[in-house]
Amino acid sequence: MTVPAPRPAPLTRPDGSPIRALVVDDEANLSELLRMALRNEGWDARTAGNGQEALNVIREFSPDLLVLDVMMPGLDGLELLRRVRATGNDIPVLLLTAKDAVEDRIAGISAGGDDYVTKPFNLEEVVLRLRGMARRYVAAVADEDPRLHVGDLTLDEDTYEVERGGTPVKLTAKEFELLRYLMQNPRRVLSKAQILDQVWSYDFGGNSSVVEIYISYLRKKVDTLGEPLIHTVRGVGYTIKSSS
Repeated sequence: MTVPAPRPAPLTRPDGSPIRALVVDDEANLSELLRMALRNEGWDARTAGNGQEALNVIREFSPDLLVLDVMMPGLDGLELLRRVRATGNDIPVLLLTAKDAVEDRIAGISAGGDDYVTKPFNLEEVVLRLRGMARRYVAAVADEDPRLHVGDLTLDEDTYEVERGGTPVKLTAKEFELLRYLMQNPRRVLSKAQILDQVWSYDFGGNSSVVEIYISYLRKKVDTLGEPLIHTVRGVGYTIKSSS
């Protein structure tokens, strides 16, 4: 009996939230098929039926990936892409088109497309290409930004500054280290032993209440400024995550 390979962990944004993808195609059945396939990846996927609608969704949704049909009535895919790039938005874009001529590929790449797939296409192949694009984009964003984000909470590892919704949060050195460790592992449940080892740098065989004490300090300074971000998983440990 062949044991199926374990499903890879969902790819997420640097703050631990789902990858955001927007599928723009005037063929509703096709865009819905792609949306469901990307939702199966654990991503937050939405659709738009035309170029103008897509512009509005991009402004409101701020997607990390764009799947874009080239041939659409009104504002076509290439013109939409030019407008997106003109704003300085470097979101990865996968172009979908029924045309496979070399000049069409050149036109798509020249307009700012990152990859190109002709219709009809293999759904699994498209998802694999998008997964690779998302992985590269997330890695690039993480490398560029010294800040950690969870919801509206931001921690700057270079300046040692913390903000919640634009409000500065003053932390002691140890509180900062604890918060940084939590934010480096968003949505992951960390045990007291792990926290002691990483933040206090020693194995603690006695009373581990120091972790509970510092968690309570952080909650008073961070969670009082908005929705609770620091959560207790009884009998396991602590995690930081946003519901948004």
